[in-house]
Amino acid sequence: MDIDTLLRLFSPQSLTVLALCTLYGTLVGAMPGLTATMAVALLVPFTYFMDPLVAISAIVATTTTAIFAGDIPGALLRIPGTPASAAYVEDAFQLSSAGKSRSTLLVSLLAASIGGIVGVVLLALIAPQLARVAIGFSSYEVFWLATLGLSCAVMTSNASVIKSFASLFIGLFIACIGIDVAVGHPRFTFGWYELFDGVSFIPAIIGLFALSEIMRAASTGRHQPPPIEVRETLPQAFREAITTLTRYRRNVARSSVAGTLIGALPGAGADIAAWICYAFSKRFSRHPERYGKGHIEGIVDGGSANNAAIGGAWTPALVFGIPGDSVTAIAIGILLLNGMSPGPRIFTDNPEIVHTLYGAFAMANVLMIPVGIIVIALSSKIVRIPRRVLMPIVLLFSLVGAYAITNSVVAVWIVLALGILGYAMEATGFPLAPAILGIVLGGIVEENFMTSMIKSQGNLLAFFERPWAAGLGVLTLLVWMVLLCQALYEGYRRQRALSFNTPKREPR
Repeated sequence: MDIDTLLRLFSPQSLTVLALCTLYGTLVGAMPGLTATMAVALLVPFTYFMDPLVAISAIVATTTTAIFAGDIPGALLRIPGTPASAAYVEDAFQLSSAGKSRSTLLVSLLAASIGGIVGVVLLALIAPQLARVAIGFSSYEVFWLATLGLSCAVMTSNASVIKSFASLFIGLFIACIGIDVAVGHPRFTFGWYELFDGVSFIPAIIGLFALSEIMRAASTGRHQPPPIEVRETLPQAFREAITTLTRYRRNVARSSVAGTLIGALPGAGADIAAWICYAFSKRFSRHPERYGKGHIEGIVDGGSANNAAIGGAWTPALVFGIPGDSVTAIAIGILLLNGMSPGPRIFTDNPEIVHTLYGAFAMANVLMIPVGIIVIALSSKIVRIPRRVLMPIVLLFSLVGAYAITNSVVAVWIVLALGILGYAMEATGFPLAPAILGIVLGGIVEENFMTSMIKSQGNLLAFFERPWAAGLGVLTLLVWMVLLCQALYEGYRRQRALSFNTPKREPR
């Protein structure tokens, strides 16, 4: 990094923009329904009046903090702010219900910061090498990777395998709504043109999590006290968070590296990274039975992977001009508007962009800590608000967020319909997380499956012909075999319990 880039990065204007965007990203990410992508999209008009390097710094700071801030409503209200936060929302909420909301959020904050710094270090060291692997991924590899992500959602669920798969298929059915990717024919749209683009996952998350939670709160009585108590002072919570991260330092290192590698794959992003790392955390944990019931280990893994994947997503964007996720797609557009073309020559033609990106990532992840601590201290006040006052406010923000995504009233109807569905699913013991991931990844799975089938002319063996595709395919099939064995074992135990409890007839 040369002196000019350092001076520009540490200039009063750049530092002010970084600080403001860090705060802006935290506040937007903490609101149910407002995602990191939406935060960056709202920022785009302002970037026209900025220096390109300052604009990139603003996008980096906003994205980094908004991804972490999605954990705040998940821990306090059981409403994940982002799809990635849904991976460990049950653990975070259960810990908050036990009075550990501050230490839980501080663990998430520090893990996200460490993961982000590891991600930018790996990005700086091995970006070209990672990009060569990522660019080699075709529709076959992306299909298997997305399918593995779906399988991990079932694996990490605390419900039975059958109910988890049923929830996943409900999400995949919802993802089928819209234009068929192969023949261009509308499916299940009922003549509503607003559904031709499919069901946006933000209204889906708001409906399944937020509205169902509001309906459940209403059904349990109007005058119940808040379920969450803050039993820790901020210094106590900080010490507890440091102790937790020290104990699970291997988890932080593993998920930070894995999150960066997964994020470098085009189209993967933080969502798949969080779910896969959470699944592997549960599989290799000494206490897998505690996951989903308030176990901090899963939050450490998921939080580290979230922000590490952000750095990884910039790898194909910088080296080949291929966006790793929706945020980097917006960033590429801003660079193109300023006459800068991402690609292999960017490291020689515009090295200041690359160096600014590295510096902005590092500074944003450091600035996120004090800003996050302030927001965590203030957000803890939310739990003292009576639920009869809090829930209508959450509903208002949720519906506004859903409408803002599509600028259509149909999004509000989607929230209401899926809210009723989510309430019914939880009342009957069906988990919500697999359904959410089915909605998020369903389109990716279908598009890459149909593309692969067309390329191979229906030859299923083509899904295993490429080395990376074969490896991911075998891993996914192994996960399916484990889940099948688990389902058979659950059925055997259920039958045995029924036969044991059935009274035997007395002989006459």
